[in-house]
Amino acid sequence: MDSEEFRHWSRKVADWGTDYRAGLRERPVRAQTKPGDIARQIADAAPEAGEAMEAIFADFERIIPDGLTHWQHPRFFAYFPANAAPVSVIADYLVTSIAAQCMLWQTSPAATELETRVVDWLRQAMGLPDGFAGVIQDSASTATLAAVLVMREKALGWKGNREGLSAHKAVRVYASKQVHTSIDRAIWIAGIGEANLVRIPTKGPLNGMDPEALDAAIKADLAAGHIPAGVIACTGGTSIGACDPIRAVAEVVKAHGLYLHVDAAWAGSAMICPEFRRLWDGVEAADSIVFNPHKWLGANFDCSVQFIRSPEDQVRTLAIQPEYLKTHGHDGIIDYSEWSVPLGRRFRALKLWFLLRYHGLEGLRTMIRNHVAWSEELAKRLAAEPDFELVSEPVLSLFSFRHKGGEDADRHNIALVNAINDDGRIYLTQTRVDGRIAIRFQAGQFEMTHDDADTAFTVITEIARSLT
Repeated sequence: MDSEEFRHWSRKVADWGTDYRAGLRERPVRAQTKPGDIARQIADAAPEAGEAMEAIFADFERIIPDGLTHWQHPRFFAYFPANAAPVSVIADYLVTSIAAQCMLWQTSPAATELETRVVDWLRQAMGLPDGFAGVIQDSASTATLAAVLVMREKALGWKGNREGLSAHKAVRVYASKQVHTSIDRAIWIAGIGEANLVRIPTKGPLNGMDPEALDAAIKADLAAGHIPAGVIACTGGTSIGACDPIRAVAEVVKAHGLYLHVDAAWAGSAMICPEFRRLWDGVEAADSIVFNPHKWLGANFDCSVQFIRSPEDQVRTLAIQPEYLKTHGHDGIIDYSEWSVPLGRRFRALKLWFLLRYHGLEGLRTMIRNHVAWSEELAKRLAAEPDFELVSEPVLSLFSFRHKGGEDADRHNIALVNAINDDGRIYLTQTRVDGRIAIRFQAGQFEMTHDDADTAFTVITEIARSLT
């Protein structure tokens, strides 16, 4: 592809993207295709000779969009958002065009130094103290894995990487049942084993970890000869927004000399609003915190920020320095690949820089506050309907509800959420709360309006009535 063809198709793709975003409200939110519909339209093998871009792009328009679930749709109320604010998309055009590999300071000094600066902007915006440094990871899963590896190494006196886990007694990590399944995976990958992930009971209106039960579990493990390593707390758990009492948990962690990681992947974005910081009161005592600007803040995927109290410990755990990765002649530089599990790194800081400058913190706060207010309003409206009940009260912009459906309420509510999603106007997901099916609603899409929340109420109540 020569430079003029590259220019032509770059402009065409940018125009297509603009039109796509402008027309999202006319599309069903969730893909309406059946399994195999897309695959049947794709050739069984790659072509031997190259094809014209006109044919390739025509096939893209004909085949692909109908097979997508539209995460940027303003009525995407499922899972958590994966926002891609237009200004962030523009920044990512530049990142893709530049195509730098930003693993070391010397491989792109601008990427490293901009990352240091914009992550500190976020630290300040979220009210975290000066003691935290930060790094942009690809996802909260990777950040949590890094934290688990650090807590493992510290608990083993920095011998785990060298000797393996078989040379030591069982390493134990503690979390409630409300944490994300990425914690389970981190425990698997770190070699600790699922049997050594100790689930602590929850209590209270926010379904938070019981600090007394945590203390008792750690003491029992010490008495049994195990090696307690760390605690993973959550702020804004995926299922119903559970929030652990960070301050009380941190006191237990400190008393036993363990490592504390806080997973605030979704809810962390809301901490740019001072009034929501009560949900993670005491977070300044954490050793590591993760939140995803690619969820609620508007940075397109992937972009996960990990704040770290002691970067030296993370580097000691993860860094490998062969001669070909060393930078000679410069002191005091940061090589962020030594803070991460992957060696390769994209230039993720650029989209944060564009996003924060274009919208400003106050613009982003307004968006988050609107989402919280609209979600709370919808929860009240549903609770006032005769055949609906709230299962969990709103935590920020997330709540869950259930429709009263006779003897088999679980089957009825699964049928309801499937009918809603097949309708296409909105998209919801289900969860289980105390063993029973509930339907989740979360407001968070970047371009959502109050009218979209009204549409959600209309769709939910209309379809519920049609099933009874």
